[in-house]
Amino acid sequence: MNRNRLVVLAVCIVGVLLAGALIVRSGVFHSAPKPAAVGGPFQLVDYDGKPADENVLKGKWSAMFFGFTYCPDVCPGTLQALATASDQLGPKAKDLQIVMISVDPARDTPAQMKTYLTAGHLPKNIVGLTGTQEQVDATVKTYRAYAKKVGDGPDYTVDHSTMIYVIDPKGRFHSVIGYGSPPDEIARQLKAAMTGR
Repeated sequence: MNRNRLVVLAVCIVGVLLAGALIVRSGVFHSAPKPAAVGGPFQLVDYDGKPADENVLKGKWSAMFFGFTYCPDVCPGTLQALATASDQLGPKAKDLQIVMISVDPARDTPAQMKTYLTAGHLPKNIVGLTGTQEQVDATVKTYRAYAKKVGDGPDYTVDHSTMIYVIDPKGRFHSVIGYGSPPDEIARQLKAAMTGR
């Protein structure tokens, strides 16, 4: 192969590479952003019986968990830990809401949720959500959570996910806090999320 042909070949290769780079940079091959693996739209009602959707998670940081008012230990413990962690946030507490989504809509009517969550020992920044069984099931699925009724009769219980979901002020899933984390660790993780650390 003579020198002229090598030069022409080199110029062609460089041209093809430059064209490819320009096409990629232009966004032709960019795919649409993937939806979040956790979270998304839902339809429920708040404890005043008003329709509530994913927009309830916007505007503040949310510490959200799935539970039910007849829960004997996990849910009261989670609520108390979140309440104490909220106190430990100091001024940042105004930027946080605690959100409980019931996995027992048959018993957790809006009125029952309100009675349970407005007791004097809990902070005012709590949101309680419930709905029909179909709405609750869909929300559990949206957040890749778990809930299953166990037993029959009035004393049945519900097995459910126990983690706390941290949701940013745009309503997007940020992270999870493991069940049983002490209040100071919950507060530390919430502060880190809020400050972008």
